[in-house]
Amino acid sequence: MYRCKRPTLPYAAIAALLAAVPAAAQPPTIEGCDVFPAENVWNTPVDQLPVHPSSATYVETIGATIGVHPDFGTVYAGAPNGIPYVTVPGTQPGVPVSFDWPEESDAGPYPIPNDPPIEGGTNGDGDRHILVIDRDNCVLYELFDAWPPGTSWTAGSGAIFDLSSNALRPDTWTSADAAGLPIFPGLVRYEEVVGEGEIRHALRFTVPQTRDVHVWPARHDASDLTGSQYPPMGLRFRLKASFDVSGFPPEVQVILLALKKYGMILADNGSAWYLSGVPNPSWDDDALHDLGLVKGSDFEVVDVSSLMTDPDSASTAIFTDGFESGNVSAWSASVGGI
Repeated sequence: MYRCKRPTLPYAAIAALLAAVPAAAQPPTIEGCDVFPAENVWNTPVDQLPVHPSSATYVETIGATIGVHPDFGTVYAGAPNGIPYVTVPGTQPGVPVSFDWPEESDAGPYPIPNDPPIEGGTNGDGDRHILVIDRDNCVLYELFDAWPPGTSWTAGSGAIFDLSSNALRPDTWTSADAAGLPIFPGLVRYEEVVGEGEIRHALRFTVPQTRDVHVWPARHDASDLTGSQYPPMGLRFRLKASFDVSGFPPEVQVILLALKKYGMILADNGSAWYLSGVPNPSWDDDALHDLGLVKGSDFEVVDVSSLMTDPDSASTAIFTDGFESGNVSAWSASVGGI
């Protein structure tokens, strides 16, 4: 029997097609440091991934009619509104920190400068996060419920992240965040939105009630609720592709486009659809509050299972133009190549 042979491509043609597949986007940066590698889960687009089968249930549980709230801006209750951070040189002296949960905290020392910015201000009674970035060694230090020294600094918990690494914390460990994830890579920063006009990473957000489980890339959960309607820590949401952003202020459009492409990761218990960001006196609070026009029903949960390469790593299988990196040989075989 005569069989039609599958057409093959010469090496040069295969090389040309491979070259046409775009590389992963450059990761976000802070003072010369990449904020995790380009293939890190925070920096991986999810706009082409399938919808999670429980998406509608999770959205309804959180609040389909509740609007997005920017948990950042200029000033609120007399303190900078948002989660601040500070960068220090590699020569910044480290200080010891005593933890309420030392068994799940990185011992340090932590390079906390004199009078560091604290979430909620010096006298704030909220989460009191402190975020410090060693800009010479590209290391991120994060503290939860941090208080300045009587004899030494104290905090509820603390975590240290090598910004050049995809390593996750040990499973079941908290961080300075309930999901056991870093906080800084999920923050909306003014210099990205207005200075660069683009956010190249997922955002961090909170909901009122979560389940007593966590899903990759989260490492920790903080709930006694067992109902399947409650979302687990680490769940990834995105703004629906059909949502029209054209009528929003330019800075809000940048945020919404990031929510379409990169989405947002459930990282803590709090108010519904609260987006985390960095305080800045240049934010236009009136413009940011237009985010409230975006409702829970405008989001969907993403099935990110295809991205995971290792449950203990934040490295992902990046998709570009329909081709999965790391699967080039299978693709080339499909066109009769190598």
